[in-house]
Amino acid sequence: MLPHDLPAHLRSDLEAVIGAARTAGERALAVRATGRWKEEGILADVGDQGADGFLQGFLRGRFPDDAILSEETADTSARLASPRTWIVDPLDGTREYSQHRSDWAVHVALVIAGRPVLGVVGLPAQDRILWGAIGNGRSWGGVLGAGSVARGDSREPVPPRIAVSRSHTPSWMPSFAAEIGGTQVHSGSVGNKVALLLLGEADVYAHRKGLKEWDTCAPEIVARALGWSVSRLGGAELVYNQPDPRVDEFLVCRPAARERVLTALRNSGAVASAS
Repeated sequence: MLPHDLPAHLRSDLEAVIGAARTAGERALAVRATGRWKEEGILADVGDQGADGFLQGFLRGRFPDDAILSEETADTSARLASPRTWIVDPLDGTREYSQHRSDWAVHVALVIAGRPVLGVVGLPAQDRILWGAIGNGRSWGGVLGAGSVARGDSREPVPPRIAVSRSHTPSWMPSFAAEIGGTQVHSGSVGNKVALLLLGEADVYAHRKGLKEWDTCAPEIVARALGWSVSRLGGAELVYNQPDPRVDEFLVCRPAARERVLTALRNSGAVASAS
């Protein structure tokens, strides 16, 4: 249930995309459950395209004047002139999805005039949806389904837990973990790694290369709405609906730990240049 003090315009949009993300996830699960596509790459493509097709149809039907930036659909410059842009990753973590794991996500986010406003990170195989909204100097966020959220001002455990990719470890990660005295928690998909923090299962997530706006926008909004610090690895804010959607750097941590984490990233060689 969404909070009673959520402004009506945010509530309406949020309820709509929560339902859309849930349905897209259910459809992806149904595709996977058929067992028809045995090859991982083909299953990933079918699930990804199916979820994207549904979300594209839903958003264009419900919000015909809004622009869409999606990982699975050809981009156009027309979105740059739109005051409202939906940023979508229909299936974040295709490898995890195709391997019948649960650590993949559906991302839907709304950016108004470049400013992140609301986001949904669906975890279909976990029957959870994390949501967040930001407006008029206030924020709202929560989880639908099992579990409770950990706000950014909650106490960090010792040692802190670092969410990292289950398939590869960046060369700077061991040094960074040593700098903050942290342990590593391996997981797939950006959305799921951020969810680990928001559900109290990890404390820091830092990534340096290869991310696009659709990977980070919805997770950022939910994290910020719950009081977490989100930035590039050098501390700068992320800006959305840009001509080039490449983001690369992404850091989520508790505000109280921000300066310590930024220093550790510099000392470990994670920050390649001013960011």
